[in-house]
Amino acid sequence: MPHFTVVPVEDSATSNYDSLEGINWVDYRDTGQGGHPGHLDTEDSPFLSSADADRKTDFYDRNLALFEEELDIRPKVSSLLSRLVNYTNITQGAREHEEAENTETSRRKAPKSPNMGTLMGVYLPCLQNIFGVILFLRLTWIVGTAGIVQSFLIVLMCCSCTMLTAISMSAIATNGVVPAGGAYFMISRSLGAEFGGAVGICFYLGTTFAAAMYILGAIEIFLKYLVPQAAIFHASDHHGGDSAILNNMRVYGTICLSLMAVVVFVGVKYVNKLASLFLACVIISIVSIYAGAIKSVFQPPDFSICMLGNRTLVRDQFDVCSKTVLEGNVTVPSQLWRNFCSSGNMSSPQCDDYFNQNNVTEIQGIPGLASGIIRDNMWGDYLEKGQILEKAGLPSVDVHRAVESVGLYVSADIATSFTLLVGIFFPSATGIMAGSNRSGDLKDAQKSIPIGTILAITTTTLVYFSSVVLFGACIEGAVLRDKFGDAVSKNLVVGTLSWPSPWVIVIGSFFSTVGAGLQSLTGAPRLLQAIAKDNIIPFLRVFGHGKANGEPTWALLLTGLIAELGILIASLDMVAPILSMFFLMCYLFVNLACAVQTLLRTPNWRPRFKYYHWALSFLGMSMCLALMFISSWYYAIVAMCIAGMIYKYIEYQGAEKEWGDGIRGLSLSAARYSLLRLEHGPPHTKNWRPQVLVLLKLDEDLHVKYPRLLTFVSQLKAGKGLTIVGSVIQGQFLDSYGETQASEQAVKNMMEIERVKGFCQVVVASKVREGIAHLIQSCGLGGMKHNTVVMGWPYGWRQSEDPRAWKTFINTVRCTTAAHLALMVPKNVSFYPSNHERFTEGTIDVWWIVHDGGMLMLLPFLLKQHKVWRKCKMRIFTVAQMDDNSIQMKKDLATFLYQLRIEAEVEVVEMHDSDISAYTYERTLMMEQRSQMLRQMRLSSAERERESNVRRMHTAVKLNEVIVNKSHDARLVLLNMPGPPRNTDGDENYMEFLEVLTEGLERVLLVRGGGREVITIYS
Repeated sequence: MPHFTVVPVEDSATSNYDSLEGINWVDYRDTGQGGHPGHLDTEDSPFLSSADADRKTDFYDRNLALFEEELDIRPKVSSLLSRLVNYTNITQGAREHEEAENTETSRRKAPKSPNMGTLMGVYLPCLQNIFGVILFLRLTWIVGTAGIVQSFLIVLMCCSCTMLTAISMSAIATNGVVPAGGAYFMISRSLGAEFGGAVGICFYLGTTFAAAMYILGAIEIFLKYLVPQAAIFHASDHHGGDSAILNNMRVYGTICLSLMAVVVFVGVKYVNKLASLFLACVIISIVSIYAGAIKSVFQPPDFSICMLGNRTLVRDQFDVCSKTVLEGNVTVPSQLWRNFCSSGNMSSPQCDDYFNQNNVTEIQGIPGLASGIIRDNMWGDYLEKGQILEKAGLPSVDVHRAVESVGLYVSADIATSFTLLVGIFFPSATGIMAGSNRSGDLKDAQKSIPIGTILAITTTTLVYFSSVVLFGACIEGAVLRDKFGDAVSKNLVVGTLSWPSPWVIVIGSFFSTVGAGLQSLTGAPRLLQAIAKDNIIPFLRVFGHGKANGEPTWALLLTGLIAELGILIASLDMVAPILSMFFLMCYLFVNLACAVQTLLRTPNWRPRFKYYHWALSFLGMSMCLALMFISSWYYAIVAMCIAGMIYKYIEYQGAEKEWGDGIRGLSLSAARYSLLRLEHGPPHTKNWRPQVLVLLKLDEDLHVKYPRLLTFVSQLKAGKGLTIVGSVIQGQFLDSYGETQASEQAVKNMMEIERVKGFCQVVVASKVREGIAHLIQSCGLGGMKHNTVVMGWPYGWRQSEDPRAWKTFINTVRCTTAAHLALMVPKNVSFYPSNHERFTEGTIDVWWIVHDGGMLMLLPFLLKQHKVWRKCKMRIFTVAQMDDNSIQMKKDLATFLYQLRIEAEVEVVEMHDSDISAYTYERTLMMEQRSQMLRQMRLSSAERERESNVRRMHTAVKLNEVIVNKSHDARLVLLNMPGPPRNTDGDENYMEFLEVLTEGLERVLLVRGGGREVITIYS
């Protein structure tokens, strides 16, 4: 612990310290705290008002004058610390319920500070949640079926998994304040909203099915051991027994669930107050088992079981374990005889063959700790469904016929295997989150949660290990494998070992399972409510509402409906693996969260609990995954699919949350690694795709002037590669920061509307052309930089008196050429199709005049991947001069396209020498008159050669005639963009040439290559 020394400072102004220290005049911008009456709003004025200045002058002048402007908008350290020390954290649930039931005056009282310690706040709640129905109803059966050695292995696997998870959970829980919400809060804030929501739902479903499992356990105890005569459905024969039992479980389970839901709805505080009573039942029951085991050394309890040959008989079907009984001096058939024989006459019996050929013996069901029975129970005896329980070592004469009188023997109700037993036992190791769920009630959560949770897991693990040994050392194997105690007169098997009476275990386990069910029904709706209130899953928003006191009414209703599904399954052995999956999924992500945070070494990862390591977390994660597939591979796949679907749903539909999670840090690390890899060199031609920088123009209201530029880019990119949308604001950065933020938001909104996935960058520059040059030079990072620039055409450049628009355009063309970047200029972009339009026919025409690295070939192919252009056909035109062999050119071009794997029609256009038309002279004269006027305005003395202008204009006019003739009805025309003149005096003529070249075409895309090959014939 760091030590602080407070040294008093003698000062005449100390009398005013309290008034100055108070937060009443410090403006917390982030918390919304205002000042006292008369205080100037610091949002409007970040400086001291005159009144305040007078009041604080002495204080500032003497001590903190240097920071007086900062102190008006930010809290002093003393104020901040006082707020942090007074921080309190109240759990949702019982406390709000109790406060709501109190009077209005008591509701206005300050909440009590958390005061629970490690024992009451973490250790005992964890014990209560971990110990449960499996210990009393199934552990003896698991030991008998799997044997002591394999049962040890099952307990070791499950408890090791939860111990490793507890270590990871302790690290996360001690890394800052954990509000009420437990596992969901930890995972969502560590791995992000997507993982948090998916795992939160899994944890919720696990807790809900746990409630169903506890209710089924309570009903099993009630119908089997407490009040068997309460059964509504009865079996007409042996084969109908299973369905009758299941129907009884469904009816009574539904009634019990309804009653519990009403109790939780009406009085949550009673559930919490009865928790200690339920825990006492568990502890008393466990103590009675140990007491009975010790007593069995000297005086084993008298529970004899009846064996026919080596087969175990159902004891409540007869009174005496003998074929005959002596009544007076006459030997008469016993009730057992009459069960196996159709005639009671001993002289001519018609009996079961196995009954005739084997003797009836009686052996001790609980031989005791000193009997040496442990040697027989070391190894397992897995049974198929319907297989009769047998004891090895007893003499038996086999009868090679179908087994008759099956209902008189104790048989297995389900087929057993090691993996099944793992799935059934694992719920008895869960419940380790009870401490973290109560973090808001703890005096020192960062100290109590690790100690209490790890001690609770250690205690329960030792109890399970010792129970496995005691059961195997005290109880006969045939009794252990008897799940429902049929061989010991329908007694609970673990109850036969307890002292002073089996009823201690029966009653204690009944109340403990009822209590655990109530706790699950209390916790699950609150967990769902916490997820709903986080607003990360839109369709769950309704479950965030409840009663006025905060009780989650709707969430309780949904929990009851889901728990009813578990009740309808009606089998404890089938419900247990389901909730095992959901809990294992939750534990897996707790371990993943700890491992990710540890490996990333994020600055905020500073747990007080130091005994963790990423390797332990990965081991725990691997064990969770292994246990999922060991216990039930199909349930594991279903649980993963549910979590995956919720993850994707939150990713696409959920509210965006920024919680500083580890997955974001992992993404940053992966991005850094990938960028460093990309630095090694430019991409190969096969991997080249346009990484686009889009230069957007904003109007006076900061709206995007030509949004169809973004539409075109989204159709070209289809979500692949890099897209950067840039814009320039003219001005000074210090004066334009707010305008920059507003511009960025406007661009981002338009990108979202046009479905452009990329980045936005707005820069402030004194001149627009300088800002564009900065964007071209500096956008991107490392190897992830743009290789193509998309910019709009300067419409109305002829009519504009200000030449800066077209000069900026030409300067941008020169910049892209100097930077060896490709350039695309969509002309008449407002006529380009939206993302909702579909071209069902038409062509994309490519006019390939000069080779530009293959850009003109690649761009139509990329556009045709989008649904707007998919039905369009591609045509490629090239120009042949007088000395070219046009027929051979066409063949060569078709071969080239075939090797490029591009389907297109090929046409070679011949341009013969012809006289220069009068129209050409007229356009040239108009261009030169305009240029001369502009030169006179600029007092320029530069002259252009008339012949050069006429020759270039002639090329533009002739090409335009050919293009319009061939492609007037094309959906899109792509052609080479000629480069700007080396001499800047001819810039205005260059613009005129481009206008003439593209005249009469509806949609034109001018393309200029970046000086490298972008398409290849090689694989």
